[in-house]
Amino acid sequence: MNSKQTREAIARAQAEAAEGGWPAAPSCQFQSGRKTLWAWTVATFFGAGLGKPGPGTWGSVAATLIWAGVALLLHPASITLLGLTLAGVVLSIALGVPAATIAARESGRKDPGFVVIDEVAGQWITLSALALPGMALRLDWPHILIALLLFRVFDIFKPFPIRRLEKLPEGWGIVFDDVAAGLYAWAVLLLIGHWI
Repeated sequence: MNSKQTREAIARAQAEAAEGGWPAAPSCQFQSGRKTLWAWTVATFFGAGLGKPGPGTWGSVAATLIWAGVALLLHPASITLLGLTLAGVVLSIALGVPAATIAARESGRKDPGFVVIDEVAGQWITLSALALPGMALRLDWPHILIALLLFRVFDIFKPFPIRRLEKLPEGWGIVFDDVAAGLYAWAVLLLIGHWI
């Protein structure tokens, strides 16, 4: 592909993205001819984002299983579990924003479905409610599954102002709408904890 064809392909992808759509497939060649391994590994959360159907759900399930494994098998103190969870959230955001940006650019898509590091961050934010010391929530499978379900609902339906966060540039928009969905689900999970 020559430079004129590359510019035209990029212009078509940008026009389609500006209209709110995404190309059905990459609309331009990868700049380097290959994927940036670390970024795609992080962005897909070690391949979870390649699951079909619903890669976002696969990413959330992977994050939930890792969290539940630590919480239920290692039995850390609540404050330790909270610290580990928040460290995971910070790490997934800090690595996720640049990884999502690179993967989106290399795929030629504005918000590729296979990028699920944002779901990981949002899901861990939601699950952190179960690690809060002194809360009414129990650390068991029913509550873990409620946390998973709540996050998926908020991530899919995106109540105000979550959808507006998608307009942030590149990886920021990809990641921070799910951070907001995680915060909504976290708050609802805490409210539910008073009734179940």
